[in-house]
Amino acid sequence: MPLFTIDEARDTLADLLPVLDEIVALRATATELAADLPHADGPTPHGGLPELKGMHARLDELMTRVQSTGAELKGFAPLLVDFPSEVDGAPVHLCWLEGDRALAWYHRQDLGFAGRRPLT
Repeated sequence: MPLFTIDEARDTLADLLPVLDEIVALRATATELAADLPHADGPTPHGGLPELKGMHARLDELMTRVQSTGAELKGFAPLLVDFPSEVDGAPVHLCWLEGDRALAWYHRQDLGFAGRRPLT
């Protein structure tokens, strides 16, 4: 598994932000559609079952795109992406959480999200 420097992770995140934004938007639409389908007497404002299957396929493509960079998807709702790295010689994950616009957090690999700290 490749290790990212902080600058490499930030550059990768900048490239991925449009992909991550699309995942968040598509996830919300697919969730709404899945909730509405059992109660619908036909297509909903977001379509029907074929559209839902298409949304799931697109989400798979987008998540594969994220993972192809070496970043790790750790959560889907909320979206959480980790970049394996080192800080002061210790193995860490540089941590991006849905809603963040920059990479500003990390946590030790053995602690996970609960050990999240700001990058200095």
